[in-house]
Amino acid sequence: MRDLDRALADILAIRSQIAAGTAFRGYGPATIALTAALALATAVLQFFWLDNPSAHPLTFFAGWTVTAVISAGVIWVEMQARSRRHHSGLADAMIQQAIEQFRPSAAAGVMLAIMLGKFAPESLWMLPGLWQVLVSLGMFASARSLPRTIVFAGAWYFVAGFATLVVASQNHELSPWTMGLPFTVGQLLMAAILYVASGEEDDVED
Repeated sequence: MRDLDRALADILAIRSQIAAGTAFRGYGPATIALTAALALATAVLQFFWLDNPSAHPLTFFAGWTVTAVISAGVIWVEMQARSRRHHSGLADAMIQQAIEQFRPSAAAGVMLAIMLGKFAPESLWMLPGLWQVLVSLGMFASARSLPRTIVFAGAWYFVAGFATLVVASQNHELSPWTMGLPFTVGQLLMAAILYVASGEEDDVED
């Protein structure tokens, strides 16, 4: 029984090592572009229907939380289908690896929101910029399993995050545009990078 357990553990370790050295093709350009459209739509809706976001931070962040959950949901659904198609037997290992790369940034974003909302609500104006910086760190962490040019999208979020912090520091107010525009541009850039990379991979396979 011990030999069997050891053999299974070795197989899992080998699968994990193979997954770590394989380019992940679970993210679809069209779905990533859809998340950009969702970000822009959320910004437009809040611009017209939320007069003063700073006076209603719960409503402001609830809207963006819903957008993030929907975006994560559609990415997850397509990631499952694409991984099964492109990675077959390695699909589960590849998906787990992709989640693990983004998990620290996502957890930090949730904890920051809870901490600022509970203990420093006057500092919530910093959250959009901090979230963008965390997204950039997640992208840099994923660079080893995604097209190398994904670092440009990570760099965009990094610069946009600090720019958002600088802009928001002038009046300490929340704005749908400091959330919507960076994420719209960033997701479109990521979609374009994935689209170009998928074409190059198809050419190599041919």
